[in-house]
Amino acid sequence: MYDFSIIFEKFHLFLPAAVETLKITAAAIIVGMVIGLLTAFARISAFKVLRYPASAYVTIIRGTPILLQLFIVYYGLSGIIKLDPYPSAIIAFGVHNGAYIAEIFRGAIKSIDKGQMEAARSIGMSKFKAMYRIILPQAFKRAIPPLGNQLIIATKDSSLASAVTVRELLLKSQQLGSSTYRFMEYFLIAGIYYFIITSVLGLIIHKVEKRLDISSR
Repeated sequence: MYDFSIIFEKFHLFLPAAVETLKITAAAIIVGMVIGLLTAFARISAFKVLRYPASAYVTIIRGTPILLQLFIVYYGLSGIIKLDPYPSAIIAFGVHNGAYIAEIFRGAIKSIDKGQMEAARSIGMSKFKAMYRIILPQAFKRAIPPLGNQLIIATKDSSLASAVTVRELLLKSQQLGSSTYRFMEYFLIAGIYYFIITSVLGLIIHKVEKRLDISSR
């Protein structure tokens, strides 16, 4: 029989693991944003030496499982440099998110009317300045909804860090479950935490979208 009173009694024990989950997610998204923006610029570049490797990176990352990528970073790179579980997870998740964020930024940049770049160049702006001052601010606003979705996906994907012994929510539930044989109860606690985190993130993203929509009118 299940003992659901455990959920209320042990709920607080998962708080440190929830903090670790948020840290991993935040770090992975920051790394992914940097990689994604640089890759997006490379993808739209006129230079094949930049465009082809960027396209290959996006295709390979999006075409392989994130868990496999995590194992390659954690176990594969150990023969070159010693990586602890935590930085391994951040690198793997950052690279993974970077491929998806690159496509989000690329689509947002391409959605801006080309005439705006031409108009900026006609008044003496360099291509870099026009991109920085005119194109990117508009593209970023359009990218907010898909970026928000990617943030929520990254939060749930962080559970895979348990596979390399990062002490996040899923590993915490596995450890407590194995010591008490109450796996279902502890998995439910982890699920509640994930639900709360993603719901709060979704609400924040929605408010940001509304605020940007108001400011653009």
